[in-house]
Amino acid sequence: MTAGDSFGRLDDDDYPAYTMGRAAEMLNTTQGFLRAIGEARLITPLRSAGGHRRYSRYQLRIAARARELVDAGTPIEAACRIVILEDQLEEAQRINAEHHRDTTPPSAPSAA
Repeated sequence: MTAGDSFGRLDDDDYPAYTMGRAAEMLNTTQGFLRAIGEARLITPLRSAGGHRRYSRYQLRIAARARELVDAGTPIEAACRIVILEDQLEEAQRINAEHHRDTTPPSAPSAA
């Protein structure tokens, strides 16, 4: 991938644009926290050719939510599980709404 290719993907939420150091700085946390949520399998950072962890904006949002829970006193393993369940619920609600749209017949025009 060339620099030009990378620049075009900066708006992609799944593009691993951030190093571990930058991600930790952006989240105002430690690199150890990022490693811990990776070990808990909340997020799996991609690896650069040199083996360094790289994070996407989507992963940073997930990590930020986990950080909120941990800061509120939730143990890290529980926080990771909560975030996973919240994400699954959001996806199920999206699918349900999509299914509902696809199966609901259009309303008949009212006779006024």
